[in-house]
Amino acid sequence: MSDQPQFTVKVDQNKYLPAGGREVHAIVSVESSGGALTGGAATEAAEVIIIDTSGSMSYPDSKLRAAIEAAQVAVDTLRDGVHFAVIAGSNDATLVYPSAPPLVRADAGTRRKARAALAKLRAGGGTAIGSWLRLADELFDAHQDGIRHAILLTDGKNQHETPAQLDAVLERCSGRFVCDCRGVGTDWEVAELRKVASALLGGVDIVADPADLVADFQAMTEAAMGKAVADVMLRVWTPKTAAVKFVKQVMPSVEDLTGRRAEAAPQAGDYPIGAWGAESRDYHVCVEVPPAGVGTELRAAWIKLVLPGTADRPEQVLATGNVLAQWTDDETQSTKINARVAHYTGQAELAQAIQEGLAARESGDLDTATARLGRAVRLADEAGNDAITSMLRKVVDVVDPATGTVRLRKNVDKADVMSLDTRSTKTVRTRRGEG
Repeated sequence: MSDQPQFTVKVDQNKYLPAGGREVHAIVSVESSGGALTGGAATEAAEVIIIDTSGSMSYPDSKLRAAIEAAQVAVDTLRDGVHFAVIAGSNDATLVYPSAPPLVRADAGTRRKARAALAKLRAGGGTAIGSWLRLADELFDAHQDGIRHAILLTDGKNQHETPAQLDAVLERCSGRFVCDCRGVGTDWEVAELRKVASALLGGVDIVADPADLVADFQAMTEAAMGKAVADVMLRVWTPKTAAVKFVKQVMPSVEDLTGRRAEAAPQAGDYPIGAWGAESRDYHVCVEVPPAGVGTELRAAWIKLVLPGTADRPEQVLATGNVLAQWTDDETQSTKINARVAHYTGQAELAQAIQEGLAARESGDLDTATARLGRAVRLADEAGNDAITSMLRKVVDVVDPATGTVRLRKNVDKADVMSLDTRSTKTVRTRRGEG
């Protein structure tokens, strides 16, 4: 696999625990470099583009026109040789191109046919996102050894199937492909699309103005084309008497992976971290260990990046790192919190504070909304998360960012509220010189 990125693992932590201490925290930074996809060495990849064609996409009709143009640009952005399809979604899912399975390889001819098929789309019917994803999953079935990526665009709520039906599809699709979700306009539900994106290890964002869809689809497709290795796992081994308390992705966004654990070996579990190109991400690992005597040192966790084996390839260990624990009676050592651990703990709290504050605002609990959004302003200011700070200022008037003193704004654009909600989990690295 000459085009595979080279991976490194770096662990940031304060290993020292006070007498009786049990919790070990570490930030595991994973970086991949190289792996540029050039010429015929490109990794096998499959892409499915899912466009909402329910009736609401024609109100105004600029939404559907922009979605069609965005999907056409995404098709044009695919590398030669990538398997692809386009799905139209309403009460059910329909193949736009090709007209029947399987996926087809991208070349000048198939791109032209896909663009022509997209140009004929018309809006009508309702919204049943689970059925759209189910068809995508069937199309990806023959491509499980390569990169598998979907883009899903909708403008409305999932009104034509039950939450249980959608949940069942998400459980079936989890681990089988990555899906980035986009909501166009302001009539869709952030929590609903976030659930889809989270289950499928993708991102979610708002495109308030349909005119911005083309650039967004192009950027998503380019990012997908930059992936060189699929289905990487973060494997965490712990001693027999220890247990993993949580594993969270904390950069570039907050995503709790704890419930995704799959047992890999005695005392070891795999957490899925998706497809990789040249990029870096950070993970917060917390392990609970039994207390030991002062001076005792142990390996609290052994971190491995693993590429699972296939019929054609044995399992590969891409990089490793250690999380350590040492008990001390030196209070100076044991009470020092690692700067990166503290930073990302604050970023996770920031996301929670925003979501709780917006939910309280929606329900009319203005005191809770003010308190939680004020806390969010303070955390964003401390972290140097200028993008989130800017979005918060569209929802609250900031009296004092250092204390989190704010006033709720009365007339707020719904798109600004939804932008803050969708991007609440986006994080920034520690300021230069910290950690």
